Amino acid sequence: MTMMRRAQSAVESAGVRGKVGGMADPVSTGWADSGSGSGFPLLPTTAPGPAPARKELPRALLYSTSARLGGSGLDVSSLEGARAAAESGFLARAIGYANQQRVIPAVKIRSLAWHPVRLLSGLGSAAYYGAKKHYVDAVTAREIRSGRYDFLHTWSGDALNSLIAARQRRIPSVMDIPTWHRNKGHRKPFMTKSERNDARLRGWAGWKHRLLISRQRMLMEYELATLLFMPSQCSAGTFLEAGLPTGRLHYVGRGVDPERYQPGTPPDRFRLIFVGALIQRKGVHHLLRVWKKLALRDAELVLVGEAHPEIRDDLAAAGSNVTVKGFVPCVPDLLRTASAFVFPSGCEGFAKSTIEAAACGLPLIATRESGDAILDGVTGRLIPPNGPDALAAAILEARDHPEKFAEMGRAARRLVVDHFTWDHFRARILTGYAKARRLLES
Repeated sequence: MTMMRRAQSAVESAGVRGKVGGMADPVSTGWADSGSGSGFPLLPTTAPGPAPARKELPRALLYSTSARLGGSGLDVSSLEGARAAAESGFLARAIGYANQQRVIPAVKIRSLAWHPVRLLSGLGSAAYYGAKKHYVDAVTAREIRSGRYDFLHTWSGDALNSLIAARQRRIPSVMDIPTWHRNKGHRKPFMTKSERNDARLRGWAGWKHRLLISRQRMLMEYELATLLFMPSQCSAGTFLEAGLPTGRLHYVGRGVDPERYQPGTPPDRFRLIFVGALIQRKGVHHLLRVWKKLALRDAELVLVGEAHPEIRDDLAAAGSNVTVKGFVPCVPDLLRTASAFVFPSGCEGFAKSTIEAAACGLPLIATRESGDAILDGVTGRLIPPNGPDALAAAILEARDHPEKFAEMGRAARRLVVDHFTWDHFRARILTGYAKARRLLES
């Protein structure tokens, strides 16, 4: 029996039969399209709703992630997720690859910083990170089988065996989705021809391939989790397109600390800033080409993030009015020096840099795919992914109409303060826990 067939058998024994994620029949969502132009139905609200009663919440929750607890990016989102349970008094244990925080008592944290998977770090990033996810999943599954917990909060890609164990113990589970459905809004068979060929690999190549987190593994996770936590409206749209019912999706969004991310003084000249990995998926190649073609006088493009090899030719051809900062320890200081924030990404969960920029009072030039901070004509200018003409027009509009865009920046901060602080994020998580318990009981 192949490893994939064994996994499918385990899924079926845990109570999930029939079609596996991505092949379910379409359902009526009941979500109205709010006119984003994205083609995806949007969530009706970001409000967490009434706080759940204590009896609706877990008593002993296990939180598990292959990220660190504390830091930046998904590390800080993981910490804030664990804080929701810790501050409500029912976090029994949090598992992560490092403990980089002092908010949650160390006795509640199981750090995997010195894990044996470190011996595989020379295999390349994809295989190594896959091995880390398999390891945290195995550790979490053992914890669940101990019987000490009545609720599991985990992350997509980290969780197949953990979710099977939770099903077997009949405890509710929620799973955070960091980006989109693995099928990215397309209908696909459970296993494609190329995936079947890869599954037949033997020897060293086969062993290394099996370290990767397969699409099939993630599809089975989607079916096993009681409730899926959505980072954004676009992410939810890809799950609806794949046929998952609305009732199994719960919006949590992302958050930011508006006290740390405060507006600054507008610069003397037009300065556009991007924060994130300098890769093609985030549209950085389009941004650099558009910026070079515009050849704006007395203007500067600032790129904050690690440059990947795929973007180096475009960086080499960039003019003197492009500044590459690389990694910086204090992003808010740089955001406060900019006129506007640009993020032309083609695929994200919810780019946290967009709400950090919005919290700093910057108008956004961003795609719907970048997250939910961009409201066209309100918090900035909405652009399509892979749309260099629209990107160029938005940059020129921001340069030529500074007062109009400054007002959009003020509206962007109001949106963050009203909907996207970490307090809002944690409140939406608690509402999701109560919803998951009701789903399992019903």
